[in-house]
Amino acid sequence: MKTIKIGNVEIEKTAALAPMASVADRAYRKICKEFGAAYVVSEMISCKGLWYSDKKTESMCRIDNEERPMALQLFGCEPDFFVKAAEIIKIYNPDIIDVNMGCPVPKVAGNGSGCALMKVPQLCGEIVEALVKSSDCPVTVKIRRGWDNDSVNAVEIAEIAEQAGASAITVHGRTKDQMYTGKADWGIIKEVKNAVKIPVIGNGDVFSAEDCKKMYEETNCDLVMLGRGTYGRPWIFSQIRSYLANGIIPSEPSPDEKMEIMLQHVSMIIEDKGEKIGIREARKHAAWYFKGLPNSAEFRNRCGQLDSYENLKALVKEFKNGAGL
Repeated sequence: MKTIKIGNVEIEKTAALAPMASVADRAYRKICKEFGAAYVVSEMISCKGLWYSDKKTESMCRIDNEERPMALQLFGCEPDFFVKAAEIIKIYNPDIIDVNMGCPVPKVAGNGSGCALMKVPQLCGEIVEALVKSSDCPVTVKIRRGWDNDSVNAVEIAEIAEQAGASAITVHGRTKDQMYTGKADWGIIKEVKNAVKIPVIGNGDVFSAEDCKKMYEETNCDLVMLGRGTYGRPWIFSQIRSYLANGIIPSEPSPDEKMEIMLQHVSMIIEDKGEKIGIREARKHAAWYFKGLPNSAEFRNRCGQLDSYENLKALVKEFKNGAGL
């Protein structure tokens, strides 16, 4: 399998897991790694949260060896706080530090962070330059196509990030205004790839192994990153690895196998966060695993009321009995 290098970090050229708030926690990253994710990125971590010693923020920084190579993603809007945050997370020894310049959510972008940074190109460069000077590991940036259709400046931001010392750039092919609606513009990924020499990671609307190969072919990107396409389907990474290697896509796991993978995943969440918090956060994951299975609508709805792991096991048993598994 081919590899790429982000700074001194070697990564298999298959598919990576995107940084998704409230989704890509340690358990999610680890189960995606088990199925062959080449590279994973943490949920976005607040620079100010780290500086003010917020316990939840700090807990998001812990890295298990099975996750590597992985990046911790920081968000904020002040170079000084990025530098302070980078100093604090050194104890966790991230392989890469990623800068969030793409989050479209109002509570982030509305405070000048995330995609709002793309409206201030000079500040983007200052943040990257400050981080590169103060960090022991490669610094990367994740951006969008632009703020809106009237300000598509992904190429400009990518060039600024490269000049400031960034080791790679991830491009999501939508604007902030699009959020996650409409279609991702893969053309902008290709434009960025043609404009810079550092590795470019493509992101947006990859929901299958065929999509992944198609993005590589259409954009010439160095790595493909998946977000929503992994929901309840961590095995998509093994399908992608196989398809890129030999043109064969392994079949979907059976309904019975999907239930076992779900139980393993939820148990990992609970092990990491305790049952009270873990089962609450697992509800959405459980519903995603049920999606597409025969007669599963009722079970997906009932996932929203789960309050213990035993309840989940009982729900799975009931589903299997009803489905004749």
